[in-house]
Order: sequence, then structure tokens, then C-alpha cells
Amino acid sequence: GVLAVDGPAVLPWERLGAALAEALLTAGIRSRLVDVRRSLAPWDEIQRRTASAELPGDPVFARAFEGSLADLFDQVPSVEPANEGVTLAVGPGSALVRHDVLWYADLPKRLALDAVQQGRAGNVGQPSGEAGSEQRLLFVDWPMLDRHKQEHAATVDRYIDLSDPDVPRSLAGDALRSSLAALARQPFRTQPTFLPGPWGGQWLRRVLGVTTDAPNLAWSYELITPESGLLLGESEPAEVGFELMMAGHAEEVLGPAVAERFGQSFPIRFDYLDTLDGGHLSIQCHPSEAYMQETFGLPYTQHETYYVMLTTPGAQIFLGLREDADLESFRAEAELAEEPGEAFEPERYLQTHAAEQHRLYLIPAGTPHASGAGNVVLEISATPYLYTLRFYDWLRRDLDGGLRPVHLRHAFANLEARRRGESVRELMPEPSVVRSGAGWSELALGRPPELFFAVHRLDFEDEIGDDTAGRFHALNLAAGEELEVLTAAGVVHPLSYAETIVIPAAVGEYRLRRVRGGPCKVVKAFVR
Repeated sequence: GVLAVDGPAVLPWERLGAALAEALLTAGIRSRLVDVRRSLAPWDEIQRRTASAELPGDPVFARAFEGSLADLFDQVPSVEPANEGVTLAVGPGSALVRHDVLWYADLPKRLALDAVQQGRAGNVGQPSGEAGSEQRLLFVDWPMLDRHKQEHAATVDRYIDLSDPDVPRSLAGDALRSSLAALARQPFRTQPTFLPGPWGGQWLRRVLGVTTDAPNLAWSYELITPESGLLLGESEPAEVGFELMMAGHAEEVLGPAVAERFGQSFPIRFDYLDTLDGGHLSIQCHPSEAYMQETFGLPYTQHETYYVMLTTPGAQIFLGLREDADLESFRAEAELAEEPGEAFEPERYLQTHAAEQHRLYLIPAGTPHASGAGNVVLEISATPYLYTLRFYDWLRRDLDGGLRPVHLRHAFANLEARRRGESVRELMPEPSVVRSGAGWSELALGRPPELFFAVHRLDFEDEIGDDTAGRFHALNLAAGEELEVLTAAGVVHPLSYAETIVIPAAVGEYRLRRVRGGPCKVVKAFVR
């Protein structure tokens, strides 16, 4: 029969096809190899068919591509089974051919991105051996391939994790689906990703003990679902893309009302921005709802909040405009900083506020902001994460030595001029008590009308109860050493300091119980 092996373009397909053929031959089975990539349209034609994603003259951003992988084939090849043995159909789009068995070989997003950045892999349809484009990977390949993967999730017979191509790990399709079905009804963590950056600090590796050869760590992607993975299995776990869980279990994870609104998109993200012993973040903002939809093609935008986990004396948060900010002068200075490279002081235009540990700073789309040096910020935000529009980056160079780009056209088109003066105080609200009891309380930290999500904090000495009430919770242990999450179904999941966990809507009632260390502070985000 026909064995179809689908997967992303970044995989070493020649090696994989040869290894499968050799393994079959060793087992006494003949095989014939069909590389489905050869049936894709020519590269220049693929670029034409995906041109809807292009923003002319923009070297950084693109629209999220809305087409399908099938659109890139002139004709899906007709693959007939050989008279004897196995016909192997391999490459992106193999699930589209008539097949008897379907495997999906995959690579975690962080490794795929690294392969493209290092010039070791190309984009979908690109001639073999050519280096791919990071921009195209993020805005064309990933959205398209995620949809393709989700469409075939119910019929995959085997899922293969090729994180280590020398030691592939896999699980049967039925085991994959039953595991995800079970996980969607109990607390779970996603695999974090740690990344260096030119402004990065030292907290993630010094305090949390994250191993790295890089000079710093700037980000920890705790829960960013376009890139997050789930580890299934214990001794030799396989990493599976979070999008596969959302393909079959969005309602159990999100809750019916949230799933109706967001579909298969997990709408809240958690990540760390570490500037401890590092530098200021760039001065930036994010697109308005209308601009995100019309220009970048996403249905909702990048509202953010900063929760200060840790700070140092004198550290600041840049947030909002000064009352006397002259926006024409701001733009003129930003343009001179871009070319010919003249430094300026953004404090002439932006307000700075003392960074206060365990305070939440609200950052609706369009609000200029940045975390200053000397902070560890837990960013709790809407899931879109790629459209950070920079006004100024301190004439800083990236880790490869190139000047980091700014995005003045997009940034100033989205700058919310009304976020100035005393009105900015609204973005630093005082906590209010939602409920309380002996040794515990729940505080609302901030819920402005622009944000579709709320951020609360559960403070307790020993134990506190909660209920998802049909809407998922995302939790982070912001103070304390270790706790346990206990569900009504009897599931117990540990959570250590600075870790993030998802409580699916299907869990319902649950309890948090301190295990080690002092009193706990647990940050909770949920869709309102």
C-alpha cells in the first residue's frame, strides 16, 4: 500500500526518506519513494500564490497567510500502490495523496526557527539547498502548516518527533489522540522556550538555573501557543505541537463560550522578559484592533500587561506619553535615530514609573511602553506576539552585530495619543479584593474595557479553592516555592516558583495547596 509521511518543509526529507527505505529493506520489504515536493508549483509561482501575505517594502512583518497547502500544488500527485512492497509518499502535503497509512513527522517550532536562521533549512516549496526566510517561516509557513496539521489530526496513524533525527520518538495516532483528550481535562504545562537577546538579563539562568551557552537570556516563552509543545510520555517523551490539542479539544480546554469566540486559537500567553543585569527594552507599541485585522490579517490584537516579578532599586517601567509630549518632535527624533543614527532620550516623550514588585501595569494596544533595565516582568497578554512595533531601540545591535530595525511607519500609525498625562494612572490600578477568607484572598489586579482578559492574584498561606466556571485559567506561581494543583477528579499536579500551568475549563473546581516555602502568590489570567 501507500505510506504517506507528511510534515514541515524544514525536515531533512532526503535523509528521512532514505532511512525509511533502508529500514523497510532490512525488514525484507521493497519500497518505492515518491517525493511529493516535486509536485509543488515552481518557486516563483508559489511566491505569486502567497503574495497576499506580503507587505511591500517591509523587511520584518507580513500578513498572516490565509491560504492552504493544497493551493501550492498545481496538481496533487496520483500515487498508486506498487504491485509489491510499500510506496512511500514523503514531504509537505503527503496527506493530500491517496494513502493507506498516514504518518506525521514534526519538529518543535523553536528548532525549526533555529534551522532557518542558521541557513540549514528552507521554506515550503523553495528549491532544495536554498536558505529559507525567517519572515516567510513565521507569517506564511507556520499558519498554513498548522492548519494543514490540524485538518489531518484525526486520521494520523503515527506521530513522529524528530527533535533528534538520530533518535526519533513516536506514538501511535490513537495514543496521541487519547493522550490529548485526557490532557484537555486536567491541568497541564507546556514546554518553555528560552531565548537570548541583546537586552537580556541573567535571572532566568542564575535563579531558575536554565542552561545556556548564550551571554544572556532575554525571553522565556512559558505559554505562547503558536510555538508551544506538549511532552507526552515519561522516560522518552515525544514533543507534540499544542495546536493538535486545540484541533480536537478546543471546547474542553477553553470552555464553550471562549471556544465559540476564539475557535482553535488559545487566546492568552505568558512569557518572561528578563532585564536583570541587562538593558532597557525597546520603546514600542502594538497594533490597534483595526490595524491588526486590516494590515496584518489577525482577528484580534496584542493587548498586554506587565506583572513585575522582581525589580531592583531605581528600575523603571516606561508607560504612556508625557502630557507635554510633542509627537511631531518625537517622530523627527526617531527618524534621525534610524538614519543617520543619532541617539535621543525617549524620556522627553514617555512617562517613567518606578517598577513595583507584584504590581500589574496595563498596556492596551497603541500605548507606548517598555520594561526598563533591572526588572523581571511576567508578560500576560493576548496571544498574538509577533507584531512589536519599535519606535526606538537605543541604537542597539542584535547578537549578530547588525543594527536592530525599528518600525516607524507602523509604530506611529498605531500610537495612541490619548494615553498621556494623568490618564496613564488608570493603567496602574490598585488591587481590589474579589473574595477572601481566613488565610486567603483573591485580588483583581486590572481589567480595563479594552482587554478581553482579566488578571487576578490568589494570595494564600496554606490553601485556596477556585472554579473555572466554564472558562480556562492560566496560572503562574509568582511567590512561594512549590504548590500542588488538586482537581475534583483526583488529579494532582505540582507547580514550582515561576512556572506556568493551564487549568482547562473542563476541570471545574480545583484547589491550590502550598507544599514548600512561605505564603503563595498565584497570578491568574482568564477570558472575561
